[in-house]
Amino acid sequence: MQGTYTAFVGQRRLASGTAGEVALAVKRATQPLDQPVIIFDDGTGRSIDFDLRGDDREVLARLDKLAPPPAEAAETPAEPRGRGRPKLGVVAREVTLLPRHWEWLGAQPGGASVALRKLVDDARRASGAKDRERQARDAAYHFMSTMAGDLPQFEEASRALFADDRRRFTGLIADWPTDIRDHIVKLAYSDRA
Repeated sequence: MQGTYTAFVGQRRLASGTAGEVALAVKRATQPLDQPVIIFDDGTGRSIDFDLRGDDREVLARLDKLAPPPAEAAETPAEPRGRGRPKLGVVAREVTLLPRHWEWLGAQPGGASVALRKLVDDARRASGAKDRERQARDAAYHFMSTMAGDLPQFEEASRALFADDRRRFTGLIADWPTDIRDHIVKLAYSDRA
């Protein structure tokens, strides 16, 4: 769901897709909209504001600054790379550890930075599926809180979502507006269909 957005007008889904597709769909909505438009980042389930002023080109230019191109597009340089170390996007931050941790890290091949990167990569591989499930559940809950917080059985549905009881969850939200219900299920379970 990373990099996709969905716009709702009241309880009706207006558009879903990339930031540009959704922004232009909202901008071009032909019928007078009697309810406010809410745009959601599908990766987080949180609402986001797009600046729709100006012509399409200006709107898309502002969105490019908001959402950089995918990593594959960014990795194709316009010029051949010169000598030296490649730009890896390394970010320096402070890490606070006990002295025994620093001693162990310092004794590792490649030093503390290499050892920490390996530890993080191993942890990401080991818990990747659980992390994705948690992120999907959190995104579904954030969206659900905004769009369905006052609908019947919201609290029970929230409990079922966090208990990962899919059958109970889908049963509790079965009578909710179709577009809202379908989007919640998509956010929560699309990677586990």
